[in-house]
Parts: sequence; structure tokens; C-alpha cells
Amino acid sequence: MKSIKVTVLGRQYPLKVDDSDVEPMYEIAQYVDQRLRTFKNELINQPETTVMVLACLSLAEELFHERQKKSAGDTADEAYFDASDKLSELLAEIKRQNSDI
Repeated sequence: MKSIKVTVLGRQYPLKVDDSDVEPMYEIAQYVDQRLRTFKNELINQPETTVMVLACLSLAEELFHERQKKSAGDTADEAYFDASDKLSELLAEIKRQNSDI
């Protein structure tokens, strides 16, 4: 584990991450910081906690959409493999029938 510090909205947060996660965590923190700043600029008169909650909801919505797309892709993959299996069975049956002739 490696200790790092990320900065979000001007505040530093210490984190412990696996060595392989150091760069991705910096990128994630930068992305979160950028999203929070966008919300903060759009909601100037709102308290910081409101801005943070709304930004978190937006990030969660983005995550859920990506998961749904992945899930839909997985379903399509499953359908493809099911169809491929059935086609293979059909071809094997045709070969058996032709060998009997």
C-alpha cells in the first residue's frame, strides 16, 4: 500500500492505495474535482454540502448508466453465444444426417 494525497475542491485528502492504483486514483480525484467545480460554479448560491450531494448524485447516475450499458452488452453477448451454440448443434446434426445418407 502506498500513501498519497489527492486534492478535491482545494482540500487535500490522504489515501492509502495499492501501488498499481496510484495513477488511476489521481485521475479519479481530478475527475471528481472537475465535476464538483462545475456544479459549484452552476449553483453559486447553494451550500457546499448541497453542491457535493448533487454532484455525487450526478456521478452515481453516470456510473449506473455505464453499468446498464455493460449489462446490456453482456446480455447481447449471452444471446450471441446461445445462438452460436445452437448453430453449432444444428451444423453437427446436419453433418450426422448427411453421413447417414
